[in-house]
Amino acid sequence: MAEVTFFNALRAALDEEMDRDPTVYVMGEDVGFYGGSYKVTKDLYKKYGDLRLLDTPICENSFTGMAVGSAMTGLRPVIEGMNMGFLLLAFNQISNNAGMLRYTSGGNFKIPLVIRGPGGVGKNLGAEHSQRLEAYFQAVPGIKIVSCSTPYNAKGLLKSAIRNDNPVLFFEHVLLYNLKENLPDEEYLLPLDKAELVRPGKDVTILTYSRMRYHVLKAVETLTKKGYDPEVIDLISLKPLDLEAIATSLRKTHRLIIVEEDMRCGGIGAEIIASINDNFFDELDAPVVRLASLDVPTPYNGTLENLTIVQPEDIIKAVEKLLGNAI
Repeated sequence: MAEVTFFNALRAALDEEMDRDPTVYVMGEDVGFYGGSYKVTKDLYKKYGDLRLLDTPICENSFTGMAVGSAMTGLRPVIEGMNMGFLLLAFNQISNNAGMLRYTSGGNFKIPLVIRGPGGVGKNLGAEHSQRLEAYFQAVPGIKIVSCSTPYNAKGLLKSAIRNDNPVLFFEHVLLYNLKENLPDEEYLLPLDKAELVRPGKDVTILTYSRMRYHVLKAVETLTKKGYDPEVIDLISLKPLDLEAIATSLRKTHRLIIVEEDMRCGGIGAEIIASINDNFFDELDAPVVRLASLDVPTPYNGTLENLTIVQPEDIIKAVEKLLGNAI
């Protein structure tokens, strides 16, 4: 076991997969000599050369389209988005091309493409650098959406994403890159479609993902001191949702709170609630509570920025209000 930062866990995953499979390559702005905007590809060009760490112009739609084409011909491209918000410029290539070509070609083409990079609300990054795109792509058929939250799952999930024959949107949070965790020395892979039970409990299920995992755990510290026993699940897989894990927890707690950094309107939480109503409505003893960001562009001002997203205090209040005298 060795202590590894989040960004170095991602770097190790890329290094191992590029060493294992010569068809794997990385493409994006400043991924070569500069080593990526958050140093996930630092020095890899020295080992693999500038054709496998391919620096591109600032032209997301063009190099995403080129990556899709290369995936069709048998390569396994990994696109690094300097900021995931910029990938809106490549929405057509991701949705109409990457997401649909395996189907529209009658299965003649596989699209083993990973699109990864930083997103989420940082510290004073402003509206255009604080985008959360997971809900934007929820309605696109043919893609998988993964949101990693720890160095351990970041490495195992990225390795699995690279080996998958379908396009994977791989979301990393800009404020988690320096997080540290002890990782196994031996190789491991993690499933792309499974949630993680972070903390077992009996009173209420709290579903979350990405950076909000840590806001939830901070709130849980206070809640347990007050006598509450919440169960915490990190969704990890945003498409498809791990409905089995959600149902298993609901059958125990019968109450649910969803905590996300995405916008409330049309967010991941909205899809979860719809899925629960369709499949597990009878398991609920109370309406589902949804905590999400305000439907406004993220302010640059730090105080205002914090007001737009869910804070641990909000989670504590929501649990207390939901449970009331139930415990």
